Amino acid sequence: MVVIIGSGVFYRNFLLPESSVPVSTGVIREITIIAKKDDWRFIPEIFEVDRGDTIIATVINEDSYDHGIAIDALGISQRMPANSTIRIKLDATQAGDFPFYCSVPCGEGDTPMGHRTHFDMIGTITVKDLVKTE
Repeated sequence: MVVIIGSGVFYRNFLLPESSVPVSTGVIREITIIAKKDDWRFIPEIFEVDRGDTIIATVINEDSYDHGIAIDALGISQRMPANSTIRIKLDATQAGDFPFYCSVPCGEGDTPMGHRTHFDMIGTITVKDLVKTE
């Protein structure tokens, strides 16, 4: 056990690439994500944050049926009851594109944008790296 823990500490302190070290800026950003009523989409579908920011997301479900929001890479999966608002917190410690999606089967229907289904409820969080690595 001591060898395993010691190896982890050695890796983290001496071998972990600078681009992989978690960053925290202390900045708190508040965003709102809406599951649009009978539209089978999130608004916004794409948003950007800076690496190191803490994100407080207010997620609004305008529908009369449940949805969910999941961000696999960040370990987030939360149910959104009908006509409700939830809040989730996430730390954007790594740069990259992180998809989010509806994690509760919610059906399908016709919208002004055409026929949409549960599988159309996807989006992306882009975490920009402000630290330049060479």
